[in-house]
Amino acid sequence: MEKADIKSMLPGEIEAVLAEMGEPKFRAKQIFAWLARGARDFGEMTNLGKALQEKLRERFYITFPEIQRKQVSKEDGTVKYLWKLMDGNAVESVVMHYKHGSTVCVSSQVGCKMGCVFCASAHGGWIRDLKASEILDQVIFAGLDLNIRISNIVMMGIGEPLDNFENVIRFLELVNHPEGLGIGMRHISVSTCGLPGMIDRLGELNLQLTLSLSLHAPDSETRSRLMPVNRRYPEEEVLKACERYFNTTGRRVSLEYAMIDGVNDSDWQAVKLAEAARRLGAHINLIPLNDVENSPLRPSRNLKRFASILEAAGANVTVRRRLGGDIEAACGQLRKKAAH
Repeated sequence: MEKADIKSMLPGEIEAVLAEMGEPKFRAKQIFAWLARGARDFGEMTNLGKALQEKLRERFYITFPEIQRKQVSKEDGTVKYLWKLMDGNAVESVVMHYKHGSTVCVSSQVGCKMGCVFCASAHGGWIRDLKASEILDQVIFAGLDLNIRISNIVMMGIGEPLDNFENVIRFLELVNHPEGLGIGMRHISVSTCGLPGMIDRLGELNLQLTLSLSLHAPDSETRSRLMPVNRRYPEEEVLKACERYFNTTGRRVSLEYAMIDGVNDSDWQAVKLAEAARRLGAHINLIPLNDVENSPLRPSRNLKRFASILEAAGANVTVRRRLGGDIEAACGQLRKKAAH
């Protein structure tokens, strides 16, 4: 019998298996709590008898990553991890420290299919989706390594979260569960480059998280140059899906916008972006472009003027702080790397 991934299971599902095994249901909560605390083997679960530990070991495996590399920014204390997964693949995640707590930026896939020209994550292509447990591990083991409580999660690392929909939703259920890490949905942000059908599915679940749309251009021609996904799912279709999401959930969408010199930073584009934000009741997050190896794109020199045009048009706008730039941990710099 092939072993199952117990960390991707909810307490009720563990209960059902325990009942089959003739074990009391209350053990499920104990097991789930141990997994959330980072137990790597059933032998660490000291309130379970040895016979049960062995039965569990025969039926299940427990995922855990190894820290292949850890870098700490000298500028702001941001920490970047390269995690080696159990199959030898590797992903990166980042922990950022703010006054309100610590935020972890997690990856959802090994590599990415989307091919956005300003982002390093697609270099080398897509390998596979991460399991819910492997996404959860980035939160658990970063917190354990730094001896901190992670209070916020952004799904803006490697991969397109909505392209790994089932595993991402299961991860959200796991990380939100009160018997586990108990991180509230309003403290979680899921980023997407714009998959309308998946945005609708997410809206129907009404999870009360924040949806962040990687827009990066207010006109379809420019967006198609930057983001190949726009050729399949045109901008207007994506914005309509975000509008439906807002109407269904009541949760304001965030528009992510990387400022690229001479590409998407003109005055007319600022005006058009403000119109899109007003239509959605959205917040605009301007991101100073970060350097990506072998990319001809450069950070905008027009950021201040662009932001002032947005503000004058009544848009709600912030300029994102650049964190972890000296360790390539900033937006667009995470990539799939080999774990040597």
